[in-house]
Amino acid sequence: MNQDLEIKGQVKRILKIIENLAPGKSVELRIPPYAAIQCVEGGNHRRGTPPNVVEMDAQTLLKLSKSPQNWDQLCSEGAISASGTNSNLAELFNRVSKLISNFDEELSDGK
Repeated sequence: MNQDLEIKGQVKRILKIIENLAPGKSVELRIPPYAAIQCVEGGNHRRGTPPNVVEMDAQTLLKLSKSPQNWDQLCSEGAISASGTNSNLAELFNRVSKLISNFDEELSDGK
């Protein structure tokens, strides 16, 4: 159970970073069973299934936050389901990874 809470905390942290980097409502990013957010500028989605949906499990999200270059491979393996014209979040995960890496370096340096 503690591991589940730890994973949930990590998922929420990464999704908060994504919301800050790419505010908007054109893509729904789903990490079941932990959370789902809307992000990326573009058309507003209000009801029903959004036109752009990205879904992955928590372990895949954690991998991407450290190794965003694996986006295409994870999509082709089926670990990421991405549909819609704005669903390629590879560049966004590059930015997420840099922020997390910089933050982790600051923590290890004691800043």
